[in-house]
Amino acid sequence: MKYDEKAFNSAVSDYKKLLRDAKGNFFIVFDIRDRDAFYSVAPLSRALHDLGNDVSCIGINRKSEALDAVKDVWNAFEQRKTSPNEKTKALVEFISEVDKKANGEFIKIFKKPEFLLEAKEKNFSGPVELPFHTEWIREYRMGELMQTSDILWRDVYALKKGERVGIGFTLIPAKNLMGHPLEDYLDSYSIIWAMAQSASKTAEPSMNAYTFRGSMLEKSEITSDLRATLLGCELEKEIDEEPFKKYKKLSGLFNLGRIKPIDLSFSIHGKGYQGKHLFGEVIGYPSPNKKTRWQTPGQMVYKLDFYPQTRFDERDPLARVAFTETIPIDIFIETNLVDWADIRSRNQKIKDIMDKCDVIHVEGKLKEKYTTKLEVGLVKKDGSRRWVRRSDTDVREKINKTYLQMTGIKAGCMGNIPGGEAFVTPEYMKGIFVGDVVVHVDQSYQLDEKKPMAVECYGDHYKIIDGPKEIIEKISRRKSEAMKMLLEAEKNKSLPQEIINLKKKNFERIGEFAINTNPKARLCEYLIVNEKIARMMHIALGSGFEPDRSTEYHMDIVFNAPRQKLDVYGIGKKGDKHWILKNGEFAA
Repeated sequence: MKYDEKAFNSAVSDYKKLLRDAKGNFFIVFDIRDRDAFYSVAPLSRALHDLGNDVSCIGINRKSEALDAVKDVWNAFEQRKTSPNEKTKALVEFISEVDKKANGEFIKIFKKPEFLLEAKEKNFSGPVELPFHTEWIREYRMGELMQTSDILWRDVYALKKGERVGIGFTLIPAKNLMGHPLEDYLDSYSIIWAMAQSASKTAEPSMNAYTFRGSMLEKSEITSDLRATLLGCELEKEIDEEPFKKYKKLSGLFNLGRIKPIDLSFSIHGKGYQGKHLFGEVIGYPSPNKKTRWQTPGQMVYKLDFYPQTRFDERDPLARVAFTETIPIDIFIETNLVDWADIRSRNQKIKDIMDKCDVIHVEGKLKEKYTTKLEVGLVKKDGSRRWVRRSDTDVREKINKTYLQMTGIKAGCMGNIPGGEAFVTPEYMKGIFVGDVVVHVDQSYQLDEKKPMAVECYGDHYKIIDGPKEIIEKISRRKSEAMKMLLEAEKNKSLPQEIINLKKKNFERIGEFAINTNPKARLCEYLIVNEKIARMMHIALGSGFEPDRSTEYHMDIVFNAPRQKLDVYGIGKKGDKHWILKNGEFAA
């Protein structure tokens, strides 16, 4: 391990001794330039999670108007009974209006955290005083990390002076909820630190993290849920529905216009889920023309082209987004220190071939229990084609220019880090594929040729016919929770019935077929890297990347085309054959 694990565990133990009687919600604030405070969050968050507490923390640049606004709301909520005034009355009216549908749950997210800790010069100060613990840190390839960060901000984001940058990091969960090695989580702190310091040379970064959940159905950590709600309602305060009318009055009294969306975001995700966003679940966020509703502020802000709401909402996307997993530092550097123009060229080459084809055939040669053999349709029933796309990790603009030219619709830009694939939402898929590398459910889970996952596709639905029992159970649980969330939205009418019906129709469909193209990506336990390894392939269960194929989950499965000696070729309108892979090697 590249860090001092003994020192890390000692720090966790020290925090647990100091906090053994502290129960409740913790909110931690630090300056983004304060290295000791930031790195101390790692053992502190592990200690707090081991003790059963929820945590939310933010890194700010000296001060934050948005944080001041949230504090004003907390204070008014505390004063609503003891010192009622115009502000507290407006707050109570807003909460009461939403709680007509939330059944008394909405009021709970306004509760001020029991422990508000602010990083001072040498410690966290608040109801308890906690020392910084950075003895565990051993800087590793920091110069190259900074170089990689500079390249990403320049070539992937085209970061502009003064932009508001949201940087999301992952807290260290309790040991039983980790999922991935502790070292990888600690690596993510070094990556985040490098990305934040690099961004601060040009822009205005902030950091954000909060306790993740083991289930999609669990309630979100309340402070992050409150902050999301205030942002979402601020964007919607001109809507003429009662909750938003009452919010508009609240916003004026508290000057909540201080809460603004970011311009772009970079985040690292560990195991788990954000949890349910209560306001979105019970009310939803309408478009100004009332033709649709969004479930989260993030959906409104990013307004991605594959959301079915995007074509109905005339507003521009407000931010661009890219993300990764808790991948090791070595892999983060090696897969991103690439020639991004070359990656885009590789992706375009595959796209050009697929665009000539009506059908793609995938045929394996290994005589195993299951052999990959697929027919992938690219033409819709009306004769139009499915959109073959490139994963270039290109989020240089807020508006997706290609989609705008194709449709006239303004949609946002999203990227994976690292990038490198050509992919399509298949019209249909028939046959069998064998997943023998990795699958992502609530985190990435490794597969192999001895215990692969076999999926049979029947055109408009699929069935997992074999695979590791524990992973199949996780997939079934994820799907069950996704359907429960969809039915809850239907009951609350927080989504239009048209979208509910669409998501139900697509629930058992294949959503993505992809060829991987990144020459620097190498085998590891993380899907976000393995789904980019040149010559490998991946297929996703569930939601696709076109708005008519949306549903409530998206689970990628990677398979090793070279090992399976796959032939991949397409057939054009005139029966002409176009090769992509021969025996698992690029043919083009």
